[in-house]
Amino acid sequence: MEFKLISIATLIAFYGCYFVKMFRQKKQGIQTDQIGKDKVGFVKFVEVTMKVAAVFVFAAGLISIFIGTNHSPVAVRVMGAVMSVVGTIIFIVAVQTMRDSWRAGVSKTDKTELVTNGIYQISRNPAFLGFDLLYIGTLLMFFNWILYILTVFAIIMYHLQIVNVEEDFLLSEFGNEYLQYKKKVCRYIGRKR
Repeated sequence: MEFKLISIATLIAFYGCYFVKMFRQKKQGIQTDQIGKDKVGFVKFVEVTMKVAAVFVFAAGLISIFIGTNHSPVAVRVMGAVMSVVGTIIFIVAVQTMRDSWRAGVSKTDKTELVTNGIYQISRNPAFLGFDLLYIGTLLMFFNWILYILTVFAIIMYHLQIVNVEEDFLLSEFGNEYLQYKKKVCRYIGRKR
């Protein structure tokens, strides 16, 4: 029962942050959800597929939580709970640090700043890292093969979003400033020497 409570609490905190931030930005006239908008070709495919993968892994995670699948040993489930909590904290800190530059997807019309302070000093993509840790944590707590396949697929799509959409966008928007940042901070976690 405690794993269900932890999972539900992390999902509420995680997605609560996501949707509250989106609502607040909308009140300021900022269109947060840019996924697939004004995109074509491979970029549109990656963004839309990433969004679909996120919805499916979320739904499968919820179903797994409520059904209570628990094929993992207790130690693995505890590790999953810790990962879910840490992922949620990382995501919330990342969204707060981004302030009004945070978007879901990239927007070539909205001007934002390159955020390199706070948690972005140790990860170029902490929000994506937060998603990954939350999904992996849920998987470890409530393992089943459908959730496993959807979790792996979602993580791959997030990675493709970073590598094929986000990084190209940031390079075209911020040029040398982004290249210098990229040389110092790892894609997911850590600083380079």
